[in-house]
Amino acid sequence: MSDMSSTADAPRSPGRPRSVRADEAIVQATLDLLAEGSTIEALSIEAIAARAGVGKATIYRRWSGKDALLLDALHTLKGTPPQPAGHSVRDDLVLLVGAIGHNIDPRAAKIMPCLVPEVNRSPAHYRLYQNMVEPRRKLMRQVLQRGVRTGELRADLDIELAMALLSGPMLMQRMLRWQPELDGRILPERIVDAVLDGLRAR
Repeated sequence: MSDMSSTADAPRSPGRPRSVRADEAIVQATLDLLAEGSTIEALSIEAIAARAGVGKATIYRRWSGKDALLLDALHTLKGTPPQPAGHSVRDDLVLLVGAIGHNIDPRAAKIMPCLVPEVNRSPAHYRLYQNMVEPRRKLMRQVLQRGVRTGELRADLDIELAMALLSGPMLMQRMLRWQPELDGRILPERIVDAVLDGLRAR
C-alpha cells in the first residue's frame, strides 16, 4: 500500500486537516474508472480505493457513500460555473448558455454520454444528475428573474420553460453535434438572441 494510504488511514487527531492528496486521488480514480467504461451501478468503493491507493475507510471518512463521492467527482469534471457579471441579461445568458455541455476535463467526453441511459433507468441516478446541474440552473434562473424584475423580460415569463428553451439546443449540439452546419463559436449568442425575441417585454 502506498505511503499516501498509510498516512491517510492513520488515526486522525482532533483538528487534523484532511489529506488533500488523498481527496484528489480518490476523485481522480473515480473519474478514471468511469472514463474507462465502468457504469455507475458497477462502480464500487472497493475499486475506487484500489485505484486511488487508499483504504475504504479513507473514502468513508470523507464521503457518506458512493453517490456523495460521485457528485463531487462530477462537479470536478465540469469545473466551477461561470459567474454572471449582472450588468446585462443578454450577456449573462450568453455566458451561461456557452458553458452548457462544456467541460474542463477531457474525460467528460467519455463519461457524460454514458450517464444519460443510467439517469433514465434509475431514480437515484436521476437525482444525482439533478444535483449536479442544479447550481448552474440556479444561476440561469436568477438571471431570468432579474430580467423580469427590471422590466427587460416579460412579467408573465415562464422561467422554467425559458431555461429549457435556452439550454436544450446548446446541450443537443454539444453532446450530439445534431446540426453540423452550425458555428459553435457563435451559437450561444444566436440561441440567446433567438429566444430573447420571444421573452422581452413588449
